[in-house]
Amino acid sequence: MLLELKVSNFAIIENVHLTFKGGLNIISGETGSGKSVLLKSLSLLMGSKSSADIIRGGSGQAVVEGSFDISGREDIRHRLQSYGIENEDDLLVVRRVIVADKSRVYLNGQLSSLNLLKDLISPLVEVTGPSAPLIELTGQHENKSLMSPSYHLDMLDRYAGLWDLRHQFQTLLESLRSLEKEMLAINENSKDKEQRLDYLTFQKNEIAALDLGPGEDEVLEQEIKRLKSGNRIIQFTNQIESMLDGDEDSALARIKSVLKKGHEISSLDPQLGDKLLGLETIKSSLEDVLFEVRTYIDKIDLDPENLESLESKLSSLRKLQKKYGPSLSEILQSLVTIENEIHQLETQEQRKQEIEKEMIKIKSDLEKRAHELHKKRVQHSLQLKSLVNKELEDLNMKGVQFGVHAETRSDFSPTGWSHIEFTTQATTKDTPKSLAKFASGGELSRILLSLKKIIGKSDLPRTYLFDEVDTGVSGETAEKVGIKLHSIAQGQQVICVTHLPQVAAHGDHHYLIQKDTINDKVAMTVDELNHKERVKELARLISGEKITKTSLAHAEELLGAAHV
Repeated sequence: MLLELKVSNFAIIENVHLTFKGGLNIISGETGSGKSVLLKSLSLLMGSKSSADIIRGGSGQAVVEGSFDISGREDIRHRLQSYGIENEDDLLVVRRVIVADKSRVYLNGQLSSLNLLKDLISPLVEVTGPSAPLIELTGQHENKSLMSPSYHLDMLDRYAGLWDLRHQFQTLLESLRSLEKEMLAINENSKDKEQRLDYLTFQKNEIAALDLGPGEDEVLEQEIKRLKSGNRIIQFTNQIESMLDGDEDSALARIKSVLKKGHEISSLDPQLGDKLLGLETIKSSLEDVLFEVRTYIDKIDLDPENLESLESKLSSLRKLQKKYGPSLSEILQSLVTIENEIHQLETQEQRKQEIEKEMIKIKSDLEKRAHELHKKRVQHSLQLKSLVNKELEDLNMKGVQFGVHAETRSDFSPTGWSHIEFTTQATTKDTPKSLAKFASGGELSRILLSLKKIIGKSDLPRTYLFDEVDTGVSGETAEKVGIKLHSIAQGQQVICVTHLPQVAAHGDHHYLIQKDTINDKVAMTVDELNHKERVKELARLISGEKITKTSLAHAEELLGAAHV
């Protein structure tokens, strides 16, 4: 829903700030007051191209900014997230800045592109579900949605309640496309299967020959470092042995001598003998250390061939690191990947047969579902055609016949194999023709009005902007147009530009556009009207510039009857 519209230095607009609300918003004004300018500013929010000639004279730039409530539009919020655009408080602020040489687009304050804006405001039909524009403009100049066959299909499916069945079909088709992609990859791989297998087997053997497990690279480096320092280690351990038990002057020899004399003296002084018991513990500890050192030395292998073998293994590891990753864990992970691919290649014929069976089953299921979808679409298209034509007759379009052309296509699309297109006939004798090519702006507006009256509120709320919906109608028909517009606006937003008091009276909110000349410059103002001002504006629409007591009374009566 469009909450606010700010326009500055745009054509005849110097500065306009409008606050729109839910329900039916009416815009009226004298001919030439600037309604088309306001509509043009709204079209910029929808992604239309800009030009420098719309910048108000004497200004350096024009700015159009719209603020949208997207709390009911999960699809839009998801798109914003996918584009990396922040979305706080469920608001989308679109800002267009037009300068002489270029224009800029901002979405929630972030610089963006015109294509992305179009994608958000007027998205295409999506594979995963329904889509809808944020603003749907119907009028003399453009109505992209209603002229699109994909949108026709959307409306028919919504009327027929086929979204769930359609989504099931789309999910199934995605599975088929995924299998087709896998089959294509298998067929491509088959061309050089043997060559690829030879290469992968070589890589597998190359890594396996290293014969290292997780973390063993560090053990290997430490062992090489130890072997290279073997002579220094042995020299040091020899010094330890010499100092501890090498000769009569060694530590153990001296302790043994003290203990021997201590045993001799203990017969003379037992207490002194007890004092020397700690030396027994020290002697035992030193003997243990000496044993451990001698055992360790015996295990040291200073064989040059062993060192060379380990260094060769480390060199092979370094080469593999350049090919498969800087760490042993990455190399081993590459081995797992290689083994998996070898397995896939060796079993691809079996997988190919499995895929073929799956594809046959899915295609059969798709055909049944596509047939079911098309059958229901044809059935409901006849109902929709009848109901729309009744609505159009009610709207004084008795000569125009609305139709729904339904045919099947040979290939599946994400929506089935149905091609749906709305058509019109000037009379029942004429050949139905494409709605996109032969319906006028006023006809399109009233056709959409009829469709929305029948189908009801969309699951994806939006702003409907009706321009020229009242073209060629008056009196009782105009009253019915107003009633239908008010009905559509229940629970969502409609903005309608009108010249008819019968339509304007049904508005929940009414805005008046006026054009004045100030300091030799033309300026446009837009104001929301209170009750008294609305009565006066309705009286002007009834009787023209000369407002009478009769027209005022009629206006009061219209307004009162419309809001009973």
